[in-house]
Parts: sequence; structure tokens; C-alpha cells
Amino acid sequence: MRIGLLTSGGDCPGLNAVIRGAVLAGTRAHDNDFVGFKYGWKGVLEADLVALDRLSVRGISKQGGTILGSSRTNPFEGPRGGAANVAKVLHDHQVDGIIAIGGEGTLTAARRLADAGLPVLGVPKTIDNDLAATDYSFGFDTAVEIATEAIDRIRTTAESHQRCIVVEVMGRHAGWIALHSGMAAGAHAILIPEQSVGLGEICTWVEMVRDRGRAPVIVVAEGFVLEGAAEAHSHKGLDAFNRPRLGGIADHLAPLIQMKTGIESRATTLGFSQRGGVPSAYDRVFATRLGMAAAGAAAKGRWGSMVALRGTDIVSVSIADATNALNRVPQARYDEAALLFG
Repeated sequence: MRIGLLTSGGDCPGLNAVIRGAVLAGTRAHDNDFVGFKYGWKGVLEADLVALDRLSVRGISKQGGTILGSSRTNPFEGPRGGAANVAKVLHDHQVDGIIAIGGEGTLTAARRLADAGLPVLGVPKTIDNDLAATDYSFGFDTAVEIATEAIDRIRTTAESHQRCIVVEVMGRHAGWIALHSGMAAGAHAILIPEQSVGLGEICTWVEMVRDRGRAPVIVVAEGFVLEGAAEAHSHKGLDAFNRPRLGGIADHLAPLIQMKTGIESRATTLGFSQRGGVPSAYDRVFATRLGMAAAGAAAKGRWGSMVALRGTDIVSVSIADATNALNRVPQARYDEAALLFG
């Protein structure tokens, strides 16, 4: 069997570990061959692929990014898009199936291809940790570590100048990075997409901190919706999947806080730094296990499935279960964190 691997959507730490795990396990345990499609679904549509063997994946599990490259290409759009064209590429290059490593957009496309009868299975990748049907996604642990270290550093400059600093982290629909990094770094408020909060309440928390002689630090997810707003702050247009490109909520909030409280306020957006660099030890091991499990699922013909974490076990679930709903922060977890605000 010849299996194609691709990494699509936003990059994150651990992608290379998945590739390595799949290739090593697939060649040794199942006698399969592997190719890699360059730049995600774009490589599939353009038949841009490279051979993957043990030598080509040697030592890559500790590397950030992806050796295959990535893009936000939608395989159903453009003159070469559509299930029929994808099937032709697979046939022409004797590829028996695809392991798609990606997040919400990538796996939604994989599900549509699987529904059309194509041999596709998924591996959950997202620093946002917002995919359903898996307890965690690889990349999340590393992103939280990066964000936590950054917030720790920001606190020192906030204290030096007695400023309020609003730190924006990633999180389109789910506030897991904000929740975990905010709690770890001792943030004075955490603002997430799942919980709309008014400016008055935010400023109350800020003033409580100021009245104790401290400098307020607020962590906000990019998808947070301020009470009274119709949707998350966005001014960057749409991505390839017609979703708003989020970002800028910290820049929007900081002057509002300063105006209402009189406390000098600044905004910092961590942005792509949360995706970059080497993966944590946890993510290296987790991603390797997912890659090995994906190779095993492909060898058994479990197309239309996704490998997932349940407790400490790697299992197979339906891709549909992973894409029909989002893994969002439950109310109880927010209420738990809110006891620490102010």
C-alpha cells in the first residue's frame, strides 16, 4: 500500500513528529510506502509529492514547522478542485489513501472527501484544542508553554510601569490557550470566546488589581466577543475557508480600559510565536503516537476515521464526530478560573 501524508492549515509544533511516527511505523510494521504532498491540499490538487522513507524523516520529531509545508487551500475550490480530481491524482500516482494532518478546516475537507468515497483519514492538529472527539490535540501543550512564558515576561514590565497590559493569544472558537496560560501565569482576568463579558466588569477587575498596588494583566483569546458586540473583532478579511481572519481584540480593548479607568494600558499580541519553535516533550511523544496509530489505521483500511486521544489511549473515531461540533471550554472550567480574577 502507498499512503500519502499531508499537513494543512496553520502549522504547529509536533507536525514533523506525526510524519516520522507514521512513516517509521508504517514501513516497519505494515510494509507500506509513503509519499508526502507538499503544502497541504494544494499539493494534492497539483500532484506535487515527494517520497518519504526512514532517511527523510530521521531526527525531525524535535523540529518545529513541517517538512512538507502547509497552506490553507480548500480541495473543493478552483479549477483542479473536487473529489473527482483528487481521486484522479491518487489513481495517477498509485496512492492508495491519504492521512490528512490538520485542524477544523482540514478535517472538514477530509470528511467531505471521505463522504465522497475517497480513502482519507485524519490526525487532529490544532494549538486551539478545539476539535471534538479527542481529549487533546497535539500542539496545544507547546502553545500554552510559549504563551505562559510570554505572559510571565510581560508581567515584569507591567509591574515596572504600573500599566495594565492586555495579552492576546490565539483561540478562534475556543479559549483553551487563554484559560490554561492565563491560569498558569496568574492573569487577573481571562477573556474567552465562550463567555461574553462587558467592559464594565473587565474594568472592575482591573481596578481591583490597581487598588492593591499591582499592575493588571489580562489574557484575551482572539475570538472573544465583548458584550454588546455582534461578533469577534476582525479587520483582516476572509481566509480560504471563508472564515474571518481574527486578531486585534487586545488593541481594541486596551484604549477602552484606559479611557474608563484612567490606568495607562497597552496591548500585546503573541500571534504566530505560539505556533513556532520546537515542540514540548509531551507534544513530541503525543504526536509520534498519533502518527503511528494513523499508519496502523490506514493499514487496516479504517478510512473516514480520525485517530484521537481518550484518557491515555489512542483510539479511532469518525472524522464526522470530530468536525460536527467544537471542543469548547465548559462553563464549569470558566467559573473555576473566574474565582481568581481581580
